[in-house]
Amino acid sequence: MGGWGFTKTWVKASPVQERVFSLVIQKGSVFTEGKLQPLNVGITEDGLLHLSPLELQGTQVIDASQHVVSPGFVDILADGPKNLTNDYHVFERFKLTDGVTTTLQLHGGRENPEEYHRFFDPKPHYTNYGVGIYVMGIRLAADLPHRLKHVEKMLAEGALSVSHSLEYQPTPYEEVKAYAQLARRYERPMFLHLRYSDKEHELDGVKEAIRLARETGVRMHIDHLHSTGGTFHMAEALDLIHEARQLGLDITTCVYPYSYWATYLHSKRFDDGWQERYNLAYDDLRLVGTQERISKKSFQYYRQHPGYLVAVPEGAMPFDTTIDLALQTDFCMIGSDGGIASLEAANSHPRGAGCFATALQHAQAIGMPLEKMLPKLTSMPADLIRRAVQNRGEIKEGAIADLTIFNPKTVQGLATVENPNTDSAGIKAVILNGKVAYQEGKILAEYGLPIRNSGRRA
Repeated sequence: MGGWGFTKTWVKASPVQERVFSLVIQKGSVFTEGKLQPLNVGITEDGLLHLSPLELQGTQVIDASQHVVSPGFVDILADGPKNLTNDYHVFERFKLTDGVTTTLQLHGGRENPEEYHRFFDPKPHYTNYGVGIYVMGIRLAADLPHRLKHVEKMLAEGALSVSHSLEYQPTPYEEVKAYAQLARRYERPMFLHLRYSDKEHELDGVKEAIRLARETGVRMHIDHLHSTGGTFHMAEALDLIHEARQLGLDITTCVYPYSYWATYLHSKRFDDGWQERYNLAYDDLRLVGTQERISKKSFQYYRQHPGYLVAVPEGAMPFDTTIDLALQTDFCMIGSDGGIASLEAANSHPRGAGCFATALQHAQAIGMPLEKMLPKLTSMPADLIRRAVQNRGEIKEGAIADLTIFNPKTVQGLATVENPNTDSAGIKAVILNGKVAYQEGKILAEYGLPIRNSGRRA
């Protein structure tokens, strides 16, 4: 760790001056105030942080020598199968082992977040958790006035965001604008999967998101820009967003650190013409969680039986022309857009288990300083839902102790298309609400709490 530009000097304090903390993390490189600093971390009985260059006493001590102590990772696009009633524990388990402390389903979410919390809040959780409003689901069952009334009710009851996927469920602009206006009224972000993913039209989707932000004032987050909106014209897409931000619009985006996308074969992305749109053939598609390549016959079968996820070849979204360009900006962060819902043979993109460790590994591979990458995993995503996660997402005096300790030399996502349900390497420990939830490859306890908003209007 000598290349990071600081010299470690540990000062031993007099025992008379010390208090005994419930947990002490010592001799780590602590990411605080935008820098990696040689500090000891004390965690109080009520789960709050204390930082000191002095040696601290603790009932429990973790030696973080040669490790980074980071704020816990926040996954804003932790979206898996909509029915997680029986599999939510598996879903959260693979987030925890990837260093994630807060799992937020803001790409899709739920039609009724209040019902979701009534059902899930009494249950034990491996991570903190929360959901946005799943507009696609609401639109299946109501006319527009009832849709808007329901969305407003959910916002008043604490939903974290308004989330819609225009590619998968094309929706008139004025209706989308009405949802954005409600999000703005309740000071919530709008998460948008853009309308187009093909080469000819993708920038039109970026322009539509910017128009929504300009006309409503909503905080706009564009989901996974490298797979929807910037696959073929990333530099132009980033320029459009940068120019809009220069005019005062609050627009952000995210990527996941994989050069291939995956989605369900029954989705509109595989409507007629998909081979020409994406320059793909049947046998380019892989059924995730297996060794199977798709044929024309199996394609027809899976199209008629919803729920099968396929992945395109690696390099479909080249790192150097998509993901790496986006990561250089100050408005792009990391979001997994996935989750694992089965302990064995999961039909899920490996990003659901390895996104954050892979992001750290990739940052170092392209020469990006950890100090630049870590905010994209922590404070930037937390800032999207500002009031709901107050005192989380950063390491500072008195903050809630959600922490991830990792070895920068060995951190690595191990999940693959064939074996997506695989734990990441290099994550030494995860501290959740002040307690050790994961350490040295073992899940120890369930300390997750719900993340919700008050319903205050602007």
